[in-house]
Amino acid sequence: MVNLSHPLAAKGKPYYTGKSISEEAWKKTGIAPYLPSPELVNAVNLAIFLEKRPLLLKGEPGCGKTRLAEAVAYELGLPYEPWYVKSTSWAQDGLYIYDAVRRLHDAQLVRMGEKSQSQVENLEHYIKMGALGRAFQNHQRTVVLIDEIDKADIDFPNDLLRELDEQTFVIEETGEKVKAVYPPIVFITSNDEKDLPDAFLRRCLFHYIEFPKSNQLVEIINAHFPALTPALVEAAVKRFAELREKMVKGKSGKKVSTSELLDWVAVLQQFPQDEVLKQLEGDLLFPEVLLKKWEDHLRYLK
Repeated sequence: MVNLSHPLAAKGKPYYTGKSISEEAWKKTGIAPYLPSPELVNAVNLAIFLEKRPLLLKGEPGCGKTRLAEAVAYELGLPYEPWYVKSTSWAQDGLYIYDAVRRLHDAQLVRMGEKSQSQVENLEHYIKMGALGRAFQNHQRTVVLIDEIDKADIDFPNDLLRELDEQTFVIEETGEKVKAVYPPIVFITSNDEKDLPDAFLRRCLFHYIEFPKSNQLVEIINAHFPALTPALVEAAVKRFAELREKMVKGKSGKKVSTSELLDWVAVLQQFPQDEVLKQLEGDLLFPEVLLKKWEDHLRYLK
């Protein structure tokens, strides 16, 4: 596996190491630890190096796709602009929004003498930049997250091709051309609800976040709950892994994820360790934290 850290450093570019945030910094900023695999670290550094190529991330829900961008921004000390896509989102929303309704309202106020005509004629008052627009205008390289792009209409990804390629867009209402001061570092997540167009995929880097192995789960728990004893961490991971293995073999539509594991451990640590360790050997403790379908409760709590 190629380590891109040194070539990036030699070119004066920032590079991501995946170093976990300290407990003190976590409590101060609210940004939880993130432990990427070496392969994911390399994928991030490729996106930093190639500049105009977004990193498309796929993986099971709850595997940490969304949180990666924030972790990268924190480590590199860069601004962070999240864009959470909805089914009603348009590609232009990430560039800018023109508030025509507010302008119409203000025009009515002009007729009533409560606003000046010059205010209404200045269209810049009604333009609000989106996440990509703000990143383009920023005089510091910015990390942008386009989260769950597959929620939007099928044309959504293609409508961003030119802007991501050329790092520029035009505000149609004013004719102003906005060009990126520095190419943003763009992360795009998808849950595979829809197939993404080939033309869009061609312009992306791609990484699939694999579900962590047991030793990685131990590291993740230790990073989030440093006060837990090794015995409790290992017992919790063992019980969790057994449940997940059953769900994989049973072809459950919703397998337990790392985010649910962390919620579960947060609950477990509230009780005496000896009692928890004993009960972990029997029935699944607090199944409502892990199992989100009634069929799974019937199938895996026997």
